Amino acid sequence: MANFKKSQAAKLFYAFPGVASAYHFLWAWAGSERYRHPSNKLIVIGVTGTKGKTTTLELLNAILEAADKRTALLSSLRVKVAGKSEKNRTGNSMPGRAFIQKFLRRAADAACEYALIEVTSQGVVMHRHRFVHWNIGVLTNLHPEHIEAHGSYENYRAAKLSFLWYVVWQGGRVFLNRDDKEYPFFMQALTAARGAKSAPAHYEKEDEFVKNFGPRLRATGGSFLASDFNMEHVAVAAAIARTFGIDDATIERAILGFPGVPGRMEFVRAGSYIGVVDYAHTPDSLEAAYRAVKPVPAAAHPHPRLIAVLGAAGGGRDKWKRPAMGAIAAKWCDEIVLTDEDPYDEDPEKIVDEVEKGVREALAHDPEKLVRVHRNMDRKAAIREAFAYARPGDVVIGTGKGSEEWIHRAGGAKDPWNEREEFEAAMAERMRRA
Repeated sequence: MANFKKSQAAKLFYAFPGVASAYHFLWAWAGSERYRHPSNKLIVIGVTGTKGKTTTLELLNAILEAADKRTALLSSLRVKVAGKSEKNRTGNSMPGRAFIQKFLRRAADAACEYALIEVTSQGVVMHRHRFVHWNIGVLTNLHPEHIEAHGSYENYRAAKLSFLWYVVWQGGRVFLNRDDKEYPFFMQALTAARGAKSAPAHYEKEDEFVKNFGPRLRATGGSFLASDFNMEHVAVAAAIARTFGIDDATIERAILGFPGVPGRMEFVRAGSYIGVVDYAHTPDSLEAAYRAVKPVPAAAHPHPRLIAVLGAAGGGRDKWKRPAMGAIAAKWCDEIVLTDEDPYDEDPEKIVDEVEKGVREALAHDPEKLVRVHRNMDRKAAIREAFAYARPGDVVIGTGKGSEEWIHRAGGAKDPWNEREEFEAAMAERMRRA
């Protein structure tokens, strides 16, 4: 399939958007027919947005399981049906060619009550949400992403709206994040949607559940709940669970026991050293991650620093954000190690050049800010270099890879990768040298 995507036939196929759209629409319809409309036997919840989709789904799944509900889950991270779970190795958060209908049929046959699905803008453009009976749709937030793939931010936003329209048109309920800057746009559009059978609901970071239980969650819930970074996810998961009659005690128990999501704000600790592995790959998610883990002075560590391992993806993906991410790193970090991420068919050195340009330009506008900038194109060595600079109390954060298993290179080549394992090895080496 990868070879087809790069072929002349693929270029010709996608040169005619109507043909491509019809092709994907027919796959969605055929899948529904082939697997006998399985969504009609399930409560189907779709979560879309720029960031937080996977974490929101996992939180909601944990709550439902704590309430003894039988669930299925499809996300960029994994495919789970009842008690069987495996990593999503399709390379796609929302796979095509009737994958979703087959997943829903497996869920229905396994007597699952709920199916939780990650919904992407590109999947919506390819009609992969069609012929699914959605009971609930969630928009976590919206920030610029996939702009080159969609042609504009407005088109990207329209894809998200298209999914939510589809939910309300079917009589499902939509949850919108009132803390997001696009909330007024979506609220107005969905309230006025022709044929809508229900009005949107909303949630916010300081929603009723978080107000009542937030202090206790933050105090006893570990690193996942230590900051406000994940409270929006907690709020919407709790709000949805309440619509199904799940009591607050069960919700709280599930959240307190939630270990977090691999590669999403995943803390790694060894002695006095702290590392964070996160998937942040957009300017907004990067800034949110840095803000969440920026260490604060304490008696034992009066001058803690934030050290970043930073790169950017290639493959022509949203090149505009590379210097923007560099500028954000310059704003929040005290030490930056620039490195390789997923170059695909681009020159990795040039990708890092663009990120570094953003760093240098930001520092030129703030000459009093002291940030040391390094460059190491071997990501494994870059992580070790970052920890070599670390002192007790500092935080080292690596972004862009999260729990991904490969570094993608030219011609479809890929190198095995495990960011958490590299952090653990680097921290162990640092401790030996301390």
